[in-house]
Amino acid sequence: MKSYKVQYSEMYSHQLFQLRARVWIPDAEEVWKSAELTKDFKNGDPSLQLMLEDGTSIEHKLDPKTKNLPYLRNPDILVGENDLTALSYLHEPAVLHNLKVRFIDSKLIYTYCGIVLVAINPYETLGIYGTDIINAYSGQNMGDMDPHIFAVAEEAYKQMARDERNQSIIVSGESGAGKTVSAKYAMRYFATVSGSTSEANVEQKVLASNPIMEAIGNAKTTRNDNSSRFGKYIEIGFDTRYRIIGANMRTYLLEKSRVVFQADEERNYHIFYQLCASSHLPEFNSLKLSSANDFLYTRQGRSPVIHGVDDTKELSTTRNAFTLLGINESYQMGLFQVLAAILHLGNVEIKDKDSDSSLIPPNNRHLTAFCELVGVTYQDMSQWLCHRKLKTATETYIKTLPRLQATNARDALAKHIYAKLFNWIVEHVNKALITNIKQHSFIGVLDIYGFETFEINSFEQFCINYANEKLQQQFNMHVFKLEQEEYMKEQIPWTLIDFYDNQPCINLIEAKMGILDLLDEECKMPKGSDDSWAQKLYNTHLKTCSLFEKPRMSNRAFIIQHFADKVEYQCEGFLEKNKDTVNEDQINVLKASKFDLLVELFQDEEKATSPTGQVPGTGGRTRLSIKPDKGRDKSSKEHKKTVGCQFRNSLQMLMDTLNATTPHYVRCIKPNDYKLAFSFDPKRAVQQLRACGVLETIRISAAGFPSRWTYQEFFSRYRVLMKQKDVLSDKKLTCRNVLEKLVQDQDKYQFGKTKIFFRAGQVAYLEKLRADKLRVACIRIQKTIRCWLARKRYLRKRSAAITIQRFTRGYQARCLAKFMRRTQAATIIQKYQRMYMERKRYRQKQAAALVMQTILRAYMARQKYQELLREHNAVIIQKRVRGWLARRWYKRCLVSLVYLQCCFRRMKARRELKKLKIEARSVEHFKKLNKGMENKIMQLQRRIDEQVSFPFFLFLFSLETSSTAERERMRGELNRLRGVEEDAKNKGNQVTSLLEQLEKLKKELSSTQKEKKTIEDWAQTYRDEMEKVRRDPHPYLSKMARAIVEKTQQLETDLNEERSRYQNLLTEHLRLEEKYDDLKEAMVRNTCTYPVKTYERFTLFMNIIRHHFSDAQLQTRVCRFKKKLKGLLSLSSVERVQLQKASLTTCYYNDDPPPSRTLNLFTSQRQELESENKKLKHDLAEIRRSLLGNAATGAGAPGSPAYKVVLEQLNASCEELEVRKEEVLILRSQLVSQKEAMHHKVEEDFTRSVFSVFKEGKSAAPDFHKLNEDGELWLVNQGLKETIRLLEHQLQTQRRGYDSEVESLRGELQNVKEENNRQQQLLAQNLQLPPEARIEASLQHEITRLTNENLDLMEQLEKQDRTIRKLKKQLKVYSKRIGEMGGTGEIINQQREKDFQGMLEYKKEDELKLVKNLILELKPRGVAVNLIPGLPAYILFMCLRHADYVNDDQKVRTLLTSTINSIKKILKKRGDDFETVSFWLSNTCRFLHCLKQYSGDEAFMRHNTQRQNEHTLSNFDLAEYRQVISDLAIQIYQQLIKCMENILQPMIVSGMLEHETIQGVSGVKPTGLRKRTSSIADEGTYTLDSILRQLSAFHSTMCQHGTDPELIKQVVKQQFYIIGAVTLNNLLLRKDMCSWSKGMQIRYNVSQLEEWLRDKGLMICGAKETLEPLIQAAQLLQVKKKTDEDAEAICSMCLALTTAQIVKVLNLYTPVNEFEERVSVAFIRTIQTRLRDRCESPQLLMDTKMIYPVTFPFNPSSLALETIQIPSSLNLAFLTRV
Repeated sequence: MKSYKVQYSEMYSHQLFQLRARVWIPDAEEVWKSAELTKDFKNGDPSLQLMLEDGTSIEHKLDPKTKNLPYLRNPDILVGENDLTALSYLHEPAVLHNLKVRFIDSKLIYTYCGIVLVAINPYETLGIYGTDIINAYSGQNMGDMDPHIFAVAEEAYKQMARDERNQSIIVSGESGAGKTVSAKYAMRYFATVSGSTSEANVEQKVLASNPIMEAIGNAKTTRNDNSSRFGKYIEIGFDTRYRIIGANMRTYLLEKSRVVFQADEERNYHIFYQLCASSHLPEFNSLKLSSANDFLYTRQGRSPVIHGVDDTKELSTTRNAFTLLGINESYQMGLFQVLAAILHLGNVEIKDKDSDSSLIPPNNRHLTAFCELVGVTYQDMSQWLCHRKLKTATETYIKTLPRLQATNARDALAKHIYAKLFNWIVEHVNKALITNIKQHSFIGVLDIYGFETFEINSFEQFCINYANEKLQQQFNMHVFKLEQEEYMKEQIPWTLIDFYDNQPCINLIEAKMGILDLLDEECKMPKGSDDSWAQKLYNTHLKTCSLFEKPRMSNRAFIIQHFADKVEYQCEGFLEKNKDTVNEDQINVLKASKFDLLVELFQDEEKATSPTGQVPGTGGRTRLSIKPDKGRDKSSKEHKKTVGCQFRNSLQMLMDTLNATTPHYVRCIKPNDYKLAFSFDPKRAVQQLRACGVLETIRISAAGFPSRWTYQEFFSRYRVLMKQKDVLSDKKLTCRNVLEKLVQDQDKYQFGKTKIFFRAGQVAYLEKLRADKLRVACIRIQKTIRCWLARKRYLRKRSAAITIQRFTRGYQARCLAKFMRRTQAATIIQKYQRMYMERKRYRQKQAAALVMQTILRAYMARQKYQELLREHNAVIIQKRVRGWLARRWYKRCLVSLVYLQCCFRRMKARRELKKLKIEARSVEHFKKLNKGMENKIMQLQRRIDEQVSFPFFLFLFSLETSSTAERERMRGELNRLRGVEEDAKNKGNQVTSLLEQLEKLKKELSSTQKEKKTIEDWAQTYRDEMEKVRRDPHPYLSKMARAIVEKTQQLETDLNEERSRYQNLLTEHLRLEEKYDDLKEAMVRNTCTYPVKTYERFTLFMNIIRHHFSDAQLQTRVCRFKKKLKGLLSLSSVERVQLQKASLTTCYYNDDPPPSRTLNLFTSQRQELESENKKLKHDLAEIRRSLLGNAATGAGAPGSPAYKVVLEQLNASCEELEVRKEEVLILRSQLVSQKEAMHHKVEEDFTRSVFSVFKEGKSAAPDFHKLNEDGELWLVNQGLKETIRLLEHQLQTQRRGYDSEVESLRGELQNVKEENNRQQQLLAQNLQLPPEARIEASLQHEITRLTNENLDLMEQLEKQDRTIRKLKKQLKVYSKRIGEMGGTGEIINQQREKDFQGMLEYKKEDELKLVKNLILELKPRGVAVNLIPGLPAYILFMCLRHADYVNDDQKVRTLLTSTINSIKKILKKRGDDFETVSFWLSNTCRFLHCLKQYSGDEAFMRHNTQRQNEHTLSNFDLAEYRQVISDLAIQIYQQLIKCMENILQPMIVSGMLEHETIQGVSGVKPTGLRKRTSSIADEGTYTLDSILRQLSAFHSTMCQHGTDPELIKQVVKQQFYIIGAVTLNNLLLRKDMCSWSKGMQIRYNVSQLEEWLRDKGLMICGAKETLEPLIQAAQLLQVKKKTDEDAEAICSMCLALTTAQIVKVLNLYTPVNEFEERVSVAFIRTIQTRLRDRCESPQLLMDTKMIYPVTFPFNPSSLALETIQIPSSLNLAFLTRV
């Protein structure tokens, strides 16, 4: 440091030590003080004239030998930088001042120092570690955001993934500096960002290890309430996808001595106090614990309680962590048992027996408790606590121990047991964190002690400082390596940097004949002692090593010059702590324990006595190995190693691990020793900065080129120093030319490939030149502005004088004009007044004459009118009376005649109806009609049977039989279970409960009457108030308007919250569906990896068939289908012959149509069947009406016998209706085939050919053509095919029905079982209750059951009502169609076929092809450009309309299900493509609108045309599917938002914050070693234009797809919210962005976004309001921030920002130029005081994942469905327009 200061003084003595220059001078209290030069310094002056900040003038004398000048202070704009290496002057006072300003003024605890993160403990809980902060830092570069532990963790995680190299995070610092918390937050970051690969939640287990290790390894010290008393290195393992798969922990140097001794104001390990605080719990009664003050090992520090910590809750947390890591309750109780035994062992009192022996009083209760807890005998333990064995070559002696040695032996045993327990816990924690997945890489987190120096330093401090020497050496080498790599990368000449190498100090400790070697050698000596070891050290190193010194006043101590400071170590206790042995006989007693856990702890224990057999001492810290020993011999050898040797080996292993990884450093600083929040002690901070290596980093950086600028940044910052002619197109050459002019000494800078490197202080010199240039420019601007203001003031005065003169003259002229105008007005008023009086007198006379004439004429007219009125009334009365008499006689006659006719016609109609019913239900009727055809049918049937293979029908028959039997069995089981359920319900009904309900109802009635009276009184009061309102309505109306507005806003808020909650549930449902699909695909992939051969598949299929259907079942089903076939073919003989003729003629001829006689025959048959169908429907409607009528009286209630009978009749009618419909369809198909062709000679040719074939008796092969000339074989074949198809269809239909029925039966059976189990559970619970509670519980249960049953019955009734309404609607449609078909015949049908109805018909087997071509393989770009918007939605709806038209329920459901699933599939496949997602969002919404528009609901039909109203759905109510499709649209909308967010996210920060839209407004500040994103737009970076172009692309795409305008507004609002939230969050986490010029940039960018909204006509969509927080943040950066008035203005302006955000922006505000001023701490406190009463969330960052609730307003289409044409490019030729 001294050499650097000499170089520093020589560099700047002549240039910068001038008037008003600021320097740092040493100070005893504050370490460094700031002062200002009051006089220029000249070379040779002996002193400096300075003035302190408080105004005190002093003279600072220079050292006459060195002539070193004081350190220069950095410019104010560099104070508070994120990176200390960005400071122009790099030295200790600059570092200390920068940390203090950030910590005290800005409340920032993290600061970079090159590659080191300096973390200052705030001693206060800060809200900067939430999940939102983790998400903000995830994926960011390290220098882009403010310093944070998450930034270091992200850098390690990113480098691990990018470089595929293991990483390490080294956290060090003093006790109480926050090492453990920093390591914990780093691990939390990894657990949150990466997640785990399995369902075992490995990341939660990694975090769960923290409370366990804190409980057994942390304790309260004078410096820290939660100090880690051991070092640990945790390796977090990752797989190839960089997700956490496990972890491994290594521990170092546990402080065992704390178990038996604690200093004042300190505690033992937390776990002991947790157990004592929980001793009242029942499970801990056997431990015989009490208060912590009752035990020696927990009361020595006299501070058993930590303020704000509940030890009972902490133990609960520890136990939960044990459980999460797989350590069960029995093991936990075993651990607590061992810990309690240690406490009891400490209370065992050992007394003197004589001077050389000791004893334990008999029946010592603590020793008894210890023996009971560990399972050993009292006699053995009391024996070996006071005795020990001495072994010689031939004999073994038992020697007594004095009290002091016996007490030390007891404490050594306690420490040894605790160390073993600690070892066991760490081993099992590692086992819980181990995984079977192969580890690809890892990130290690090292939480280790920092450099320590106390008044008395012993063996523990020696080991700690030795470890820090090794870590500092590794740190120095890494920093030096990075520095040299940077120079080589930029290809600049460099010389070897001289830095402090602490290898000599390390050699002094660990080399041969070093301190550790001599210590181990002394431990092996029989009479070795601390004094003899000290003498060996003096003799060996005092004269040979300059780093080793001897204190003047002591012969039992030594001094080592460490890298941080000199430390004096006391030799007393070094040997005993290094040997760390325990009595072997005590260990043997414990090994013989009956306590399994204790035996497990000591199962690998070997003899641990010292070579000299001396009694162990007070112990110290030891290393804990987590790996099991490989062999007993090796274990014994390792155990004999000393603590120093073990620690040296483990430290070397740690260094090897760290050297194999990329290190990241976190240095924790303790700001004060009193744990005060945000209090900074400069002395303590400087000590730690020197010790942790931060100043060494500064020194290495300052020795080279610490300041680095890119050429673009240098050009932007110092362009003001250039002339216009100096600016060239090549910026690199421009910077070179300018620097050569500004800085004469070329050694002060170097030009690299991409950067300019400056020596320390050069940036400050350039800033001074820049400030001088700007100051001159400011003076010129001020001069010009003052001149302009003076001239403006003069012109304003001159103009004012001229104006006064003009107004004075004008006033005088107006007074004269006013007098003349008044004189003329008086004359005119007199004239008109006289005229008015004369005219008034004349009009009064005229009016009197007219009134008299009017009265006289009116009297005469009334007299004449009365006479005429009397005559007219008399005539009317006569006319009415005569007419009434005639009508009364006529009506009597007419009623009699009509009654007679009705009676006669009713009698005749009843007879005819009865006759028709009998004939309709008689089978003989059909036999009479079809008598002539039976013989021919039987012959054809025999031929069909001969041609068809019998096994097929056998298979069908048996299949039908098996299904019937299974169905009957399941129905029987269901009936039995229903009976059981009815019995249970009947037994559970209690009359008393119903009576109680009646009483309650009466009480409610009385209370209702009281309420009615109250309401009447209130109504009277309301009438009175309304009367007052009528008199004076204005106050009430205004109050009512305000109340309505508030209520409306509240309702809108509640509605949005419900929508948001519902849509979040939909998102979660979609996520679970995707997870299910992924698992399903994974199972399919796993199944496909082991393909089954074709033969094996066939065998498996046949086995399944044989398992489900036996031969008998197949035969039964075939027989049943044969019967159905005969029933379908039971037509008349004439019709059968005609059908054969039609088929044969169609095969061979295409001549004239069939005769009209046959056509009329089929037409009459069809009309007969349709009329019967209509009659059946009428009967069905009557049954349902009667059912509804009886439901009101209770006789037809669900479950009653009458209801069941009616329901069976309803089902039978439905089945008969379906059969009639099939017959109608068969007849229609026969009509179509009959209409094609018919010939009279077919029958004769057929008969002739058959007779000739049989007569000639020739073989079938040569005469086949003759036999088939008439087409008989073809007819038989066709009939057989049709029969087989029909049978297969019926078989599939029945199989589906059977499967659905079986599933329903299984569901009901499961429900009954669950109900039974629930009843049993309730019964068991009730039996455990007292009698009164049992009765109350049973009543409550019965009420609940009856209520649920009532609700179920109501649901069934509503469902039945919907079914009835649906059937009524179908009956109306069928009756209408039958009437139309029966009236006009074939001609009308042909005309209707030509009139398109806006429907598309498709076959059921083409459904997959439809979905594939229209959804899965459709390219959105071609459809959006060339076709009408929403065409796929229209096509799907037209297909749905046809399925509704033909009343095909299954087709409707499968089409909708396939559509929904296909849309989900295409979105899952191409969900990251915005065009695809937008296209299907538009089509899904259009499909939803079509379902609403054509649903028949009047609310959606207001804007329809008459033609559109005719296209409404007629048979099905698809309201449920509308909800499903609406949910699907919400999911697509959320997918669209995520897709847009992924596209916009990389652009927002660069375009809104970093890009300099207004060139030259802001300059770039100096940067440090950490990379910082430049605010100058380079090639490839995003700008604001990029964001606007992307928004325009989004908008045009949605418009092309026909997205609803309201939906586009919601999408744009969400886009702008994302832009505003991401921009504001980055602004709040980036100090370099909080400046006045950046506020101007942000406001300009926001104005451009508003202009874009205005161009697109979207200003009223609410998008602008989402940018309000960002706008206010930008305004906050620009407003004045000095006075109380400014604070009031800020509070009233920033209503959209939270208090935390306002304070954060003010804390981060950083001037870019020295003309700007920082925000004072007092002003920030004023703001906090004014905003204290705000009720708001304390969250700092905005939620970027928040999605506004989306709504889909109804938007009907004016497009007529019948006009839509399907383009051939869609490959939908199989669709037929109807």
